[in-house]
Amino acid sequence: MEQTLEIGAAAFKAKCLQLLDEISEHKRDAIIITKRGKPVAKLSPIGDAGGPIYGAMKGLAKIHGDLTEPLGAEWEALRR
Repeated sequence: MEQTLEIGAAAFKAKCLQLLDEISEHKRDAIIITKRGKPVAKLSPIGDAGGPIYGAMKGLAKIHGDLTEPLGAEWEALRR
């Protein structure tokens, strides 16, 4: 069961620290902050960051051919 709260900006300002505690203790999945009845922001807990950033995208791209070989295209910058 998802525990989402919708709250006005003024009420959020008054209860901000309490609501942050509720989010960090997983008492709520999300808090939608509204202004004049329209949603403007969503506060949700930070998920597990996982491993290090370096190497996180390893294996997602493929290199085709030799990156150091000339392309055979003539560049305007080389003509000057």
